[in-house]
Amino acid sequence: MAACVALGLSLVAVVMGDATRAVAGVPWVVLCALAIGDLLLSWPRRRSVSVEPPGDIFVGEQHEIALTVTPATSGMTGQVHWPEGIEGPAQFDLSSGQVRIPFRAIRRGTWQPTHLWLSWTSRFKLFEFVPKIAFGLEIAVVPNIRRVQSGEISTTVQSRLFGVKENRAIGEGTEFHQLRDFVPGMDANSIDWKRSARHRSLVAKEVRAERNHHVIIALDNGYQMREEIAGLPKIDHAITAALATAWAAAIGGDLVGLYAYDAKPRMFLPPEPGRAAFTRLRSRTAELQYESVETNHTLAVTELNGRTPKRSLIIVFSDFVDTTSAELMVENINALAKRHLIVFVTLRDPILEAQVNTAPQDMNDVAETVSTGQLLRERRLVLERLQQIGVTVIDAEPGEITARLISTYLEIKAREMI
Repeated sequence: MAACVALGLSLVAVVMGDATRAVAGVPWVVLCALAIGDLLLSWPRRRSVSVEPPGDIFVGEQHEIALTVTPATSGMTGQVHWPEGIEGPAQFDLSSGQVRIPFRAIRRGTWQPTHLWLSWTSRFKLFEFVPKIAFGLEIAVVPNIRRVQSGEISTTVQSRLFGVKENRAIGEGTEFHQLRDFVPGMDANSIDWKRSARHRSLVAKEVRAERNHHVIIALDNGYQMREEIAGLPKIDHAITAALATAWAAAIGGDLVGLYAYDAKPRMFLPPEPGRAAFTRLRSRTAELQYESVETNHTLAVTELNGRTPKRSLIIVFSDFVDTTSAELMVENINALAKRHLIVFVTLRDPILEAQVNTAPQDMNDVAETVSTGQLLRERRLVLERLQQIGVTVIDAEPGEITARLISTYLEIKAREMI
């Protein structure tokens, strides 16, 4: 702006004639003097940046970075070069030298926002300084286990499996627990007649649900699981629900294993008991990469069948587009269901459901509604076919998957279906 004013004054002096041409260069001299003075008064001092490490962040959650820049300058703003797995503001105010920058973790992994760009104007507003400052910061984004940490899952499982009732009723347990005196109100079928004759009083047997079942969590990590729903890839929603179920199974006394696959088998952790198994699963799922290849269900099921000779509860997290792409998947799950109990978990996209239920406004909306409706109908056909071959199907939105899956697991365990 100052250069434009100087140029305008010089042009006016030249146009007005010989008398004023001698002073045509004065505006430029004044401008140069102001620029030199502005630089002397505003020359940037070396700035240092300190940042408070945020620690491990759960994928899908919001957090903050505490950033301090010294010395502070009035009107100073900042920009961070955010990596792929982090979403943050494009610009933030640093006039006070301190700021808490909100961000959201959208991908698992270790991410490094390595550079900070500062920006401020000089004293006379003639210059803008934009230094680039490097700062070492690593943000570890890990699978979300918020519901595990809150104790919600522990309370639910313990109250269902180890509460007052403790699975002693008929049909809720087959493993012998203890003997106790028979009292009125107890089921007559629980009386142990031989021991009653020996003790010369009625004695009843108490049973509880059998433990030490094998629970295998199978994660399809192909390209279809990279599709985003509710701001996160499907695979991350699946991992969140899988870890919550693994914790429930560990509390329930079962052995939990993990199997991940895409074009070929990538990871297999044999079933192990206790909370140590959960810690191992959490660590390995955090390392699971985002793949862009098509899933080979035939190879995956063949490998899993070979690694699990004992009848197990296998929870499969997968997805499909239409009946044609799902044909091979259904055939292989059918082969797996002949030996094991299968729970098939898939994520429902709320945007597609809303689109079908919204009245179209023009012909483009009509075409989109028709194609979406056809897609959802084919999806229901595939899920119905899985149910017909004895597979338990869970098709729900991301926020409902964990609760429904744990409820299904507890029902399976209580009914001794494994």
